[in-house]
Amino acid sequence: MPLQKLQLRPGVNRENTRYTNEGGYYESDKVRFRQGTPEKIGGWQRISTSTFVGVCRSLWNWVTLGFLNLLGVGTNFKFYIENGGIYNDITPTQTVHTLTNPFATVNGSTTVTVTDATGGYIDNGFVTFTGGTAVGGLTILGEFQLTYSAGTSYTITFTSAATSTASGGGTVYAVYQVNPGPSYSVPLSGWGAGGWGSGTWGNSENSAEALRIWNQFNFGEDLLYGPKGGPLYYWDATIGYLAPTVTITIANPCVVTTTLNLLNLTPIVFETSGALPTGLLVGTIYYTRFVSTTTFNLSLTPTGALIITSGSQSGTHKISPRGVLLSVLSSASDVPLSQIFFLISDASRFVLCFGTNDIGSSVVNPMLVRWSDQEDPTMWTPSITNQAGSVTLSRGSTIVTALQSRQEILVFTDQAVYSLQYLGPPYVWGTQLLADNISIAGPNAAAIGSGVTYWMGIDKFYKYDGRIQTLRCDLLRHIYSDINTLQYDQVFASTNEGFNEIWWFYCSSTSNTIDRYAIYNYTEDIWYYGSMARTAWLDSGLRSFPMAATYTYNIVNQEFGVDDNETGTALPIEASITSAQFDIGDGHNFAFVYRMIPDMTFRGSTGGTTPSVTMYLQGLNNSGSGITQTGNAAVSYTGTAPSVINVDEFTGQLYIRIRGRQMQMKITSTALGVQWQLGAPRVDIRADGRR
Repeated sequence: MPLQKLQLRPGVNRENTRYTNEGGYYESDKVRFRQGTPEKIGGWQRISTSTFVGVCRSLWNWVTLGFLNLLGVGTNFKFYIENGGIYNDITPTQTVHTLTNPFATVNGSTTVTVTDATGGYIDNGFVTFTGGTAVGGLTILGEFQLTYSAGTSYTITFTSAATSTASGGGTVYAVYQVNPGPSYSVPLSGWGAGGWGSGTWGNSENSAEALRIWNQFNFGEDLLYGPKGGPLYYWDATIGYLAPTVTITIANPCVVTTTLNLLNLTPIVFETSGALPTGLLVGTIYYTRFVSTTTFNLSLTPTGALIITSGSQSGTHKISPRGVLLSVLSSASDVPLSQIFFLISDASRFVLCFGTNDIGSSVVNPMLVRWSDQEDPTMWTPSITNQAGSVTLSRGSTIVTALQSRQEILVFTDQAVYSLQYLGPPYVWGTQLLADNISIAGPNAAAIGSGVTYWMGIDKFYKYDGRIQTLRCDLLRHIYSDINTLQYDQVFASTNEGFNEIWWFYCSSTSNTIDRYAIYNYTEDIWYYGSMARTAWLDSGLRSFPMAATYTYNIVNQEFGVDDNETGTALPIEASITSAQFDIGDGHNFAFVYRMIPDMTFRGSTGGTTPSVTMYLQGLNNSGSGITQTGNAAVSYTGTAPSVINVDEFTGQLYIRIRGRQMQMKITSTALGVQWQLGAPRVDIRADGRR
């Protein structure tokens, strides 16, 4: 028989058997399709040797008026602003406790016990100590991560061992940062685990403690951010993220001089390892007053008395770069105390909070939407002179997330999807129910590609392009038969616009960490999948590559090079794709293959060796049976120096001996520096009897 081309349908289909999907592909890992043919995906490289603390679930990129390209990084422990590969800690503080002789040391031990009867801290939280005196030979200043189980004390680990067993420390200021959250949803069971009235009488109910997810959006060059279920914080780009220094002059009133061009009523917080002048405290919010170029006074409230200082601590101190509560910036008391999600609208810059407390109440209504006045994130009290307002949705029990789309904001509840559109006064924002009985897997499970919104539900995928439709998925059974349903909140989606792709990452059924991904190519309307560990992803036009957060606590540039450079040491990316089974006719005859002419290109490969892949042609006696014969040969292209960009040379024919009723083809690559794309291989195949 003449040579037969193996031209297979693009995309991977796992909805039927390997044999039913004849003429297509059945398995893939770290492979995408370009113009209908499979190729290895691009590599990745960490942006720097720096790392952050905790598992990142949120990334946001913006540029300041000073042309600083910043990346907000929210982890379950901290919140950072990345610039130049450095992660700068701006985790907000939640409280300051004044302690008296709180430290207890043990001779020869680095463990210090801290007594704080006020409480409010939790295990793995962070605290910064200022002031105080030495105890047990240790001067305990700076930031520490605490270990707490119960009672009114916790422990910290100092950098050196105590020289004696002692108690003391004098007057110490303990500045506590926002409490951390879980890195994954923690299953709960028993009394109180589920919602009121859920479950059957006498039986325990199961639920999960939600993982920590930060929400963040820039308001101009500044940043609004806050943890899901927590308040909003405001970070002022004028102050920056590097703890700028100021000079404090003791006077009546106190005089502060800095190089910053701060505005009147800018909230600032001092941080120092030493002592501030009498009248000033670390962790306390002060307001700049009577600013004259770089000199100003201070007050505790925007209209309060000016601070008077005394003592002998004049000199250089630092302003904390950490954000401050949005509520302290407002002259009213109606700033939301909590939010499930928030965003800043493109239409006239409203701040919208989803799942929040109503005006005059501290009780969270998970179906309530509130918005600030236009261009003013501090004004939330509705009046005839502003556009602040609210609306309560009715379909569902809680808002899950929201997404800025074309001329509207899509609001996802656990049951429905709403359209929120700007109408102008007096209604300001109007709602329209788009669809009912719709699910979404988690708060980050939706993304917009080419103007269409795609999202992952709890049992299928959807898209919205003016109307909501079920998204055809060739991997539906493969995904939902191997997914950890307790970890739906970890699911996140993002675009990879350079390749017309929507990526979804999720946890397999036996994992509490993300280890799987599925890709939908919306231009070619095809799916493919694989394994990869990522915790967040951002496809930003402000940087050269898509960015992703890893479990090695750093950020990597995706589609960078062809290898895995996550840890600083280049490792090969193991990529593979396997076809479905094919035969002669309807499989009446056994087939015999003795010759193959591969069709591959290694365009984009790097390194000092000739790039190669291994191609397998595998024979099976019957569909569903084991592989009975395997022939393989390494396919390499000679004369392809690393400097050559466009490689189009091909190997000669390969002689193999394969017999089977059905056959399948597999391509794998496991070497450094390899980039490949498969074309249309040809095989010399003929009938070889019946059985």
